[in-house]
Amino acid sequence: MTFYAFVTQYLDDMRQTQRRSNKTIEAYARDLQQAIGFFGEDAEIQSLDTLSVIGWVRSLSAQRIAGRSISRKLSALRGVFQEAINQRLIKANPAVDVRPPKTGKHLPNALSPDAMQRLLDFPINPNDIEAIRDQAIYELLYSSGLRLAEVLGLTVKDLHGNRREIRVLGKGSRERIVPVGFKAREALSNWQKKRPEWDLGHTDQAFITKKGLGVSPRTVQRRLNLRAQAAGLDQHVHPHALRHSAATHLLESSGDLRAIQEFLGHQSLSTKQIYTHLDFQHLAEVYDRAHPRAKTKS
Repeated sequence: MTFYAFVTQYLDDMRQTQRRSNKTIEAYARDLQQAIGFFGEDAEIQSLDTLSVIGWVRSLSAQRIAGRSISRKLSALRGVFQEAINQRLIKANPAVDVRPPKTGKHLPNALSPDAMQRLLDFPINPNDIEAIRDQAIYELLYSSGLRLAEVLGLTVKDLHGNRREIRVLGKGSRERIVPVGFKAREALSNWQKKRPEWDLGHTDQAFITKKGLGVSPRTVQRRLNLRAQAAGLDQHVHPHALRHSAATHLLESSGDLRAIQEFLGHQSLSTKQIYTHLDFQHLAEVYDRAHPRAKTKS
């Protein structure tokens, strides 16, 4: 059965049984009509999955629809899928773990894989130490899906050697291990060779300025946007967009929501659900298979 046909049946049944007020039903109808418009009238209800729902939420956020309104729309969608479960048309509710962006905030724009490649492969002066340092930061943000604070909090010891994974300290002092792709390892190696030229013994932070001090977030933000402009991208690029892009590209390639959750350091997709820890081996397998810059091209 198509999603469109099921929603029509669902709303008709709601009207006949008077389970909701007419005002509520019409609000449901408007919200679900938006979902139909996104999924397509010919989409089978069995074909819709969590990725489909996430895509819809992202499209709503891109339209600057408030988080509270998106939450209401998601609630209506969950109700439809729950009824489909009751009728044994589907086995699981694909909207159950999807949450709207917080009110007043919008999902950051993810760069396309092509735009990301243009940004990261933009040629730099091999003698420009600052550009070499920046390249390592950008590659690490995208490679390992890190927050900017997590990258700037890394020490020389954390990055010692050409590691395929690193341990980072995230929000709430939670540690996690993340993979480091080939391109990032290459950029980090180039920076590690140059860092001693700026090291004045002031800090053990991995990323420093020519004054030997730790790099500030504002410096990274400013220089990244200048890089984006030089690479010909027609959008403002914030460091968090690299993290969001990494997660988006991995999710689109693998469809493994739990592995991406682990990758980002999120305890749970829902604060109400119990989180089952994934081992690093599983995450690494998903990463190697799906991340655009995980390894050299064969």
